Amino acid sequence: MSHPYGGRSHYSVVIVGGGQAGLSLSHCLQQRGIDHLVIEKRSLVHTWRTQRWDSFCLVTPNWQCQLPGWGYIGSDPHGFMVKDQINEWLAGFVEHVKAPAIEGVTVERVFRVPGTGGREHERFTVQTDAGLYTADQVVVASGGYHKPIVPRLAEKLPTDVAQFHSAQYRNPAQLPEGAVLVVGCGQSGAQIAEDLHLAGRKVHLATGNAPRCARFYRGREVVDWLADMKYYDMPVTEHPLREGVRDNTNHYVTGRDGGRDIDLRRFALEGMELYGLLEGFDGGRFEFQPNLRDNLDQADETYNRINASIDRHIAAQGIDAPPPSVYTPVWEPPEERTRLDLAAAGITSVVWCIGFSPDFAWVDAPVFNGRGAPVHLRGVTNEPGLYFLGLPWLHTWGSGRFSGVARDAEFLAEAIERRKTERRDARTEEMPLRGLHAA
Repeated sequence: MSHPYGGRSHYSVVIVGGGQAGLSLSHCLQQRGIDHLVIEKRSLVHTWRTQRWDSFCLVTPNWQCQLPGWGYIGSDPHGFMVKDQINEWLAGFVEHVKAPAIEGVTVERVFRVPGTGGREHERFTVQTDAGLYTADQVVVASGGYHKPIVPRLAEKLPTDVAQFHSAQYRNPAQLPEGAVLVVGCGQSGAQIAEDLHLAGRKVHLATGNAPRCARFYRGREVVDWLADMKYYDMPVTEHPLREGVRDNTNHYVTGRDGGRDIDLRRFALEGMELYGLLEGFDGGRFEFQPNLRDNLDQADETYNRINASIDRHIAAQGIDAPPPSVYTPVWEPPEERTRLDLAAAGITSVVWCIGFSPDFAWVDAPVFNGRGAPVHLRGVTNEPGLYFLGLPWLHTWGSGRFSGVARDAEFLAEAIERRKTERRDARTEEMPLRGLHAA
């Protein structure tokens, strides 16, 4: 068969995934002169175009957008790029990297092929729907958000209720007229609920245990304070939760309109209906756990705890800053409502904002734990030559974001180059022995 990129079938490195992680690594490998191929299932950096709503914007300031050789250079470093600006910036990165890539090709299986000359001669086979490739090393850079999560209870809803996952949501006009139930209050859920609320839609929000944080505190953006405190440099191995932090829900906050807090209690004052965790649907009624008050209190505790850590930093450094403050709830749930009648509430659509699940079933290697998550240290697995990149908290908070993937890509490029050199040296050492046996 003919191969779609240069007619080659073997590469030193195959990178699976053409998002910001895969392209960052491509940039680093090109700097080292290491031949490689990026295989992308759809199109390069497609998720930012196809899985974001119209009013989407960054929740981290623009100055944190630091891909390899492609940092933010605009006029608003402390602002928050909106969807079109993000895609324009990423399009520039794609052109900057000029990765050797094929698009629209699905990797179906990656597995190691035993070599005839020992472990150093083994290769990986990368099986795709466009044919087979082989590689000395493989990097899985497809991210950790593969399968949209929609609970089985969704099957019980009437067929005339429109259902969307957050990856499908675009704007309020997309939904039929009527009230909307948003399920989940992480970053996507809270921002989509706000988007609908600001458009004048009646919103019912099923909350969870997502934490929240302030946008600005004591005269500065909270991210600026945390950067000064070196929080974003903390490796997962030093985090109090260790690898458990990878399962944490992201704090909800927004960069919309220059950035502000998201306070669900204030939304409630303005007419949004809040509930605890959704746990069922029966007899035309949604059923919720009686934990709304706990969910709100825990989110506020995190908010105040982060601010308190900033207070300690300011005091320790003797920084002149506006006085500290503590968030005081502006609304309390009058009662724990555990049921919501769909028809009586006029709910015509549901937006599921409960995340994604990873799917690495196509990676045929003994590197996964009991939950199907890869076991690694900074992306390096125990399977020689197999790596992961772009996962949340791969190494630091920024690993799955624009702010930290460059550092991770550089680290893996060094590991890849080191292994490439070791393999070459091992083969060189074997050559005289082969000649001796032949004699």
